[in-house]
Amino acid sequence: MFDPHPRLTRRKSIPVMIGSVAVGGDAPIMVQSMTNTDTADVDATTDQVASLARAGSEVVRITVDREDAAKAVPVIRDKLDKQGVNVPLVGDFHYIGHTLLTKYPACAEALAKYRINPGNVGHGVKRDTQFSTMIEVALKYQKPVRIGVNWGSLDQDLVIRMMDENAALAEPRAAADVTREALVVSALQSAARAEALGLGKDKIILSCKVSGVQDLIDVYLSLASRCDYALHLGLTEAGMGSKGIVASTAALSVLLQQGIGDTIRISLTPEPGGDRTQEVIVAQEILQTMGLRFFTPLVTACPGCGRTTSTVFQELTETIQDYVRGKMPDWRKEYIGVENMNLAVMGCIVNGPGESKHADIGISLPGTGEDPAAPVFVDGEKTVTLRGANIAEEFTRIVNDYVASHYEKRG
Repeated sequence: MFDPHPRLTRRKSIPVMIGSVAVGGDAPIMVQSMTNTDTADVDATTDQVASLARAGSEVVRITVDREDAAKAVPVIRDKLDKQGVNVPLVGDFHYIGHTLLTKYPACAEALAKYRINPGNVGHGVKRDTQFSTMIEVALKYQKPVRIGVNWGSLDQDLVIRMMDENAALAEPRAAADVTREALVVSALQSAARAEALGLGKDKIILSCKVSGVQDLIDVYLSLASRCDYALHLGLTEAGMGSKGIVASTAALSVLLQQGIGDTIRISLTPEPGGDRTQEVIVAQEILQTMGLRFFTPLVTACPGCGRTTSTVFQELTETIQDYVRGKMPDWRKEYIGVENMNLAVMGCIVNGPGESKHADIGISLPGTGEDPAAPVFVDGEKTVTLRGANIAEEFTRIVNDYVASHYEKRG
């Protein structure tokens, strides 16, 4: 019989520890983010890492691109520790990572993971030597490594060789197919090289990032079928605003539904003056709406129509969403399971009462021409009808009372 809600089976991967955070195996899919500050600016980077961590990023990647950045890393780590922000830091290395990791051992030790791009570790003989140096540092300090291949910086020697081999075939494959295969081959060959140098599978995470949705799906389906390394998902250069959110959601949801992915990052271009933490919220919402993890109470709300010309339900929805997200850090410390709570803010009598009854707490606001009354439903039962100008305050009070009475307090 057709099952309309098939249970998702996670692909079994080798678990990896990033500091105190588990990735892969049976661990929850992890949310990661990255700073966009100059790492050499210690205060700005510390502040942004702390902000991302408070938003829910479980690992934060920082750029280590030059000596000043490498010198700053242990200082940033120390300042975060003094603030009680213990989020693991990942160093993003390109071109001179081998030099920075060996010249600045305090940087190598302060980082919880190194990110290596095989396309940017050198050319020819230098590639093997410089890659080996970075792996040897990882071995020395017992750090995991993400081997992160990106089609914007793919190893051109490998691409040229594979293109030449393809051209010699009786029936050559399309160039795009060869490029996608080169991404997977680069990741797997680099991982095999790291293992040959002594790095265990429990210290290796792979990623193959592209900016096309269908390309990303094809690459990860191939990669996942050919290895049991933990996999990091992300659509690179996803874009700004709704385009970046939709593209990332489309690509990652398909892969997550296939059980592929142990850690995710949403690479959004921030709006001018925008908040970097948006990428964390989007990652959380993808996982939560798919039922894979729960981070904060979900608010169901109707889109509005000719029956709901009042903006009251829109304003209340925004107020409630902001309120529960703001309260979650305290609620999470004090209560067990509050992130599973469901709220509904509906705009008229058509679906309002029914949808509200399905939520833990729901309110059905008056639509156009309806009586100025808003019935509230708690666990499916109507408990009170709100009226007047203080509906928002009264409803948030009901939410607070529900949390205090329905969720177990932590010891």
